[in-house]
Amino acid sequence: MPKATKKGRKTTKRTPKRRNTRRKKKSSLKLRLLKWFFIAFIWGSIAFACVLAYFAYDLPSVDKLYEDYRTPNIKILDREGLVIDNVGNLYGEYVTYEKLPKHLINAVISTEDRRFFNHFGVDPIGILRAAVSNYKAGRVVQGGSTITQQLAKVVFLTHERTFKRKAQELLLALYLERNFTKQEILTMYLNRIYFGSGNYGVGAASKSYFGKQIEDVNLFESATLAGMIKAPTRYSPANNFELSQERADQVLKLMVDNDTLTADEIINGGINHNYTVRRYNIPSKYPYFVDWIKEQIPDYIGNERGEIIVKTTLDPEIQEKARKALIENINSYGKDKKIQQGAIVAMTPDGKVRALVGGTDYKESQFNRVFQAYRQPGSAFKLFVYLAAMENGYSPDDTMIDEEINLNGWSPDNWDNRYIGEVSLRNAMAKSINTVAVKLAQRVGISKVISQAQKLGITSPMNKDLSSALGTSEVTLLELTGAYAHLANYGNSLWVHGIEEIIRSDGSVIYKRQQSQPQRVISTKATAYMNDMLLNVVESGTGRKAQISRQVAGKTGTSQDSRDAWFIGYTDDLVAGVWLGNDDNSPMDRVGGSGVPTQIWRDFMTNANESLGNSKLPTTTYSVEKGKESRSIWDSIVETFGGR
Repeated sequence: MPKATKKGRKTTKRTPKRRNTRRKKKSSLKLRLLKWFFIAFIWGSIAFACVLAYFAYDLPSVDKLYEDYRTPNIKILDREGLVIDNVGNLYGEYVTYEKLPKHLINAVISTEDRRFFNHFGVDPIGILRAAVSNYKAGRVVQGGSTITQQLAKVVFLTHERTFKRKAQELLLALYLERNFTKQEILTMYLNRIYFGSGNYGVGAASKSYFGKQIEDVNLFESATLAGMIKAPTRYSPANNFELSQERADQVLKLMVDNDTLTADEIINGGINHNYTVRRYNIPSKYPYFVDWIKEQIPDYIGNERGEIIVKTTLDPEIQEKARKALIENINSYGKDKKIQQGAIVAMTPDGKVRALVGGTDYKESQFNRVFQAYRQPGSAFKLFVYLAAMENGYSPDDTMIDEEINLNGWSPDNWDNRYIGEVSLRNAMAKSINTVAVKLAQRVGISKVISQAQKLGITSPMNKDLSSALGTSEVTLLELTGAYAHLANYGNSLWVHGIEEIIRSDGSVIYKRQQSQPQRVISTKATAYMNDMLLNVVESGTGRKAQISRQVAGKTGTSQDSRDAWFIGYTDDLVAGVWLGNDDNSPMDRVGGSGVPTQIWRDFMTNANESLGNSKLPTTTYSVEKGKESRSIWDSIVETFGGR
């Protein structure tokens, strides 16, 4: 019988059989849990493998790893050989592992992937550590991607954030780890990743920011480079020097935490927070000119890789004088006269572009009004009317009647609504009389006028009707200025250009402009006639504001309702064209070619010609009484220029 306690309660003695039963139940539960965990793991692994297999079906080709990934960097020089811009990304020479400084390797690994030499391409421990850190911070402060995964993304994949991209990144990381050593992976990584300011790879970055080869960078510079990988633009020393220094200090602390650096080494490492950052990618001071050059470069370089050097015709001094003249005058008159935009281009008589300003503010508008804007030239187009006449037997002293005309219902009038009767062609050009220009085009034939314009480089479509004689067909400032340059070039052919030579970094030539023998496109006599008439425009006609201390020829132009105002003028060694107007084609307030455009031209040329010569243009003089040319002047021209 069971014994009773003092309080009368009975006690039962536990038997070994019950204890064994409980142990068996616990063991059975553990086995069942282990069994289900094992089954879940197997099926999970199968499912994961199936998912990977699915995404592996359209993996990018691994051949991309061996393709030349560099796009050409293009260094653009002015006429004196000074760098004015860099176009494209910068890629340094491929840096081998042996050339990578040990402190750079340690800085990158401590910052980006501290277990790089221990994992198999994917780091589960790193992923877990990043997840914990991000959870504690309440935001993303640490990434879980390994260096190998980052390389896979850079080489093979896009930056989209999808499960598919992440799965493919994992597969490609495993491929890289299987086929390359850790040293090879790290070397490829450091030669490919972006370091801000257009620099790809540590070779380009060290040269760009510090002006030295990668093997020569010091400890702090290595920390600066490693710190940029996380956010290249944000931590670029060229963009934010102070923030870049703070980031470099963080990298040094991470190196100490990762036991790849000691405090003593930092002290003895020659840390200099006040080093000079050199930025290879200098923003251009001449963006409109550079844009014009950039549009042409692909036609010359084909599939070139590596650095390319483009030597141009730009004269920075003349460019700045052109920009200053344009901006100052628009600032002075723009508000009152409703002038919103303008452009100016200057070139030598043989077509070398020395200055090109395509607008008032490049930051606000990159539209280049020198070669992209097609506008009505107004009376500036009359050059081709009178030139066609001179080439077909007319002379400046021939006369016509300025009177009201009606051509099948079209009655062009003069800008001042007055008619003066009989007038010489020279004076009709000087006064920009519309009726005479239309009559002359009718007599010569509008097709010959159009042909003359095309011969002088006008490629824009032109209407083959008499209204074109008054400049109703749209042209660009660049092509119209180039057309006038033929007269300063003694009637010889020319090629408007900004590129003189393109070479590779080793000096080998890709393209060089050949100095071909100029061909005559305007007869010697017609050249002299037209120069004489255009000199008269400046001396006594609509271009009087363009007068400077030397001989000037040119022509004004104004489109209907003052929507466009032009002046194209030249001396014997510089040709310049000015256009004013509004991008929305709205009228300006009584702005004609004889006003602000001519004043801009004069301000520019007064300064630009300080360093140039003072020769005279090829012209001839006349004796109205005798009705013939003065032979002494004409003979002098022929002798001087060999009848060109």
